[in-house]
Formats: sequence, structure tokens, C-alpha cells
Amino acid sequence: MAYFPAFIKLKDKKVLIIGGGTIAYEKLMHLLEFTSDITLLSKEYSRDISNLIAVTSLNYIQKEYAHTDIKGFDIIIAAIDDISLQEKIYIESRSHNCLCNCVDLPNCCDFIFPAYLKKGDLTVAISTAGTSPAFAKQLRIYLEKIIPNSVSGFLKNMKEYRDTLPKGEERMQFLDKKAKEYISKWRKNEI
Repeated sequence: MAYFPAFIKLKDKKVLIIGGGTIAYEKLMHLLEFTSDITLLSKEYSRDISNLIAVTSLNYIQKEYAHTDIKGFDIIIAAIDDISLQEKIYIESRSHNCLCNCVDLPNCCDFIFPAYLKKGDLTVAISTAGTSPAFAKQLRIYLEKIIPNSVSGFLKNMKEYRDTLPKGEERMQFLDKKAKEYISKWRKNEI
């Protein structure tokens, strides 16, 4: 079954990543593009994560996971090799009303990490519902090549228009026309 595509505002959401290895680092790098309110919990951390902790203000806890460590967090990512512990974390998350992602355990995921590309305010997410992460990755790479970097500046201009023009049918038509013109120029390689 496919996942519902939703973009979550992470402001005022506390994120906990359980794990300190390569996969935890990958998830951390994705999340840092959207929030810095992230806490790490692991007995040991990889060199990459340790270096990141040293140069940022990330919260981290250096210990084994214990029952109730997820209390007070809104989003949990369990990026550990211990499958039975991941399942326990997921079950515990049910009583704390938080969203949980257990890496490589689709049945223990409230959400997944899609392949995505981000250029300024544009974020495009791609999911195959876990069928083929490799295809999602390759499609992301393809889209990254064809979406011009100028899209960031274009979106800033569109935001200014939305903020300054009065709401109504004329504004909608104006913004649609601007978007259509931009995409037309982009398709003709004029941007």
C-alpha cells in the first residue's frame, strides 16, 4: 500500500534518532535540511556523527536505549541493527503518540524517508512505497539535473507577489501566468 504524501512542518517538533552508525548519519543529514531540533541517542557514534556533534549544537545522549527514552519526542527514527529492539521502540511509540520510523522495517513505520531534492523552497519527494528505492533515487537524480537552480530565485519572486498582491481571482491568474511562463522558458532551455 502506498504512503500518503505529506510535508510536515518540523518547527516545534522534537526529533530523536536512535543509533549512531551510517544509516543514522544519513537520516540526520536529511533532517538537518529542515530542522536542528534533533537529539541523538546511541552508546557509540560513528566518526561522521561525532564530527558533526563537535561542530554543531546537536543534542546527544551517549548510552544504550532504555524504555521511556522516547518520551517527550514527536518523531522517532530507530536506525539500529537490533530488529527486536526496533520493534519494541515502535510498540512503545504507540503509547507516546509520536510518529516512528524503524529503518528497514516497513511494518514498523508511520512514515518513510522518500528520495527528495531540495532547491530553495522547492522540495520534490519521490516514493515507490518501498518497492524500489533505487528507482526513486535515480528519478531524483534525473529531476535534479533538469530542474534549474534558478527555481529558487523564481520562487522568492512568487512569494513576494503572493505577499503584496491582493487576494482574489486576478492574483491567481497572474501567478498562474508567471508559473506557466517560467516553466515554458525552462522547457525551451531559456533559463
